[in-house]
Amino acid sequence: MPVAEAHASAAQPAGGTALLWIATVVLVTLNLRPFITAIGPLAPTLEAQTGMGLEALSGLTLLPMVLMGVGTWAAPTALRRLGARRCIAAALATIALGNLLRLGAHGAPLLLASAALCGAGVALVQGVLPGLIKQRSPGGVARMMGIYSASLMGGGALGAQLSPLALQWGASWQMALGLWAVPVLPALALAWHTLRERRPAVVAASGAVHDQNTGWLVHRARTWLLILTFGLLNGGYASMVAWLAPFYQSLGWSAPASGLLVAVLSVAQAAAALGLPALIGHRPDRRPWIWLTLALQVLGFASLAWWPEVSPMGTVIVLGMGLGGCFAMIMVVPLDHLRSPVQAGALSALMQGGGFILAAMAPWVVALLHESSGGFRAGWLAQLLAVLAVALLVTRLAPQHYARAMRAPGAAAHG
Repeated sequence: MPVAEAHASAAQPAGGTALLWIATVVLVTLNLRPFITAIGPLAPTLEAQTGMGLEALSGLTLLPMVLMGVGTWAAPTALRRLGARRCIAAALATIALGNLLRLGAHGAPLLLASAALCGAGVALVQGVLPGLIKQRSPGGVARMMGIYSASLMGGGALGAQLSPLALQWGASWQMALGLWAVPVLPALALAWHTLRERRPAVVAASGAVHDQNTGWLVHRARTWLLILTFGLLNGGYASMVAWLAPFYQSLGWSAPASGLLVAVLSVAQAAAALGLPALIGHRPDRRPWIWLTLALQVLGFASLAWWPEVSPMGTVIVLGMGLGGCFAMIMVVPLDHLRSPVQAGALSALMQGGGFILAAMAPWVVALLHESSGGFRAGWLAQLLAVLAVALLVTRLAPQHYARAMRAPGAAAHG
């Protein structure tokens, strides 16, 4: 399929409605995090049954996040060659296969292979969906990205809570992890229906060629600023997903109880991700709201470091609101920079690609700090410092400078 035709068919699927499109985004996105968030609450069981230590277990978060990064960079090319329908379908099928592999796992090799497959599938979805959202919802990008982010976090909550409950109800740890292949199937069916291709629309050749010119993005300092910001921010999320449950289990909590904390964290993330974009409306400057969410993260990580048992539920709610609201805002920022949905989607893919590779290091760093210090406090303080670094980087994201930051020959940037 020619490049212009692929994007035209992706932008307006036959018979598509706004409600069906929202349902597709929600159902697809719900499947992007359970395979990761289910690991933390089951960590002691996995450690006992497989012999994996903390550093090896951190690989079940690190490896898929690295692949999310690398794979997201390949997403624009996959979209051009396959079209949205086949790209999303292939991604979901890969996630389902990765989860199914866990049913036969007995040790680290197959678990790591399953994590890699899921991470590769998630990368394609995360690289494609933001650009599609800008194409299909040009007047409500922030609201739709809020729905996308909330669904992402909601899926994380399901993984963190249902997998330890399945283990408690008598399922094997393999079944408790592999069950997440099931909800992928309705998502695949709905996406296949919603994104079915129409007869190609007529697209101006000059516009099509211009839209595909995205190579210049890698040479912009702003692209690398966004990568660094996104990576440091998501390092906090990755560390919480990997180590929040084991941290509280080291304080005497059970697997279901610690899993509930991760679930509450994810629900708080989802609520903030959904509510904050609606609250800010069409205000172009996202920075004050990002700083607010960063302040919540500072409070949350400080509480984990120094007062973990004072109010654990309150701590994870505050931290979840900070992480979720900040993620939703940062996801909108690259889409604000460029008018072309293709180029904005490519910028988002670059940001996520490099950012997830950086974020993948965070759980491993926390594991190393735990090994050297004998506890998790050093890891939480490292995340607090990362939040302060993000607050400084965000000062550069003034909307009046977007056009200058992204200026390229013939580029249509927001001014």
